[in-house]
Amino acid sequence: MNLTFEETSIQALLSAPDQLDALNFGIIGFNEDSEVLIYNTFEAKSAALRQERVLGKNLFLEIAPCMNNAMVAHRFENETALDVIISYVLALRMRPIPVRLRLLKESDASTRFLLVDRAASK
Repeated sequence: MNLTFEETSIQALLSAPDQLDALNFGIIGFNEDSEVLIYNTFEAKSAALRQERVLGKNLFLEIAPCMNNAMVAHRFENETALDVIISYVLALRMRPIPVRLRLLKESDASTRFLLVDRAASK
């Protein structure tokens, strides 16, 4: 299975957990309480945050408060289903990093996903 930023589905991510660390984009999976369940190696290295530090924490309050807004976090709360790619600027350690974010949420899946493509910053 070849997972790409543009074509990946929630079901593909859930059915291939052993492949997520090999991808060249960040994957953050979290539950309805925004607790991080999945944090792949690419994202851990890019954000310089160890997986052990992130797993179980609230994504929008403790890990990435720069995404706790109407463009990202509130969409996961307010929309039943999501599959959208947006241009975004992460405020990582006070250094702005342009990225593309993909917000994925299905009404019948308990895990939501935020995909981070840093190729936009190169």
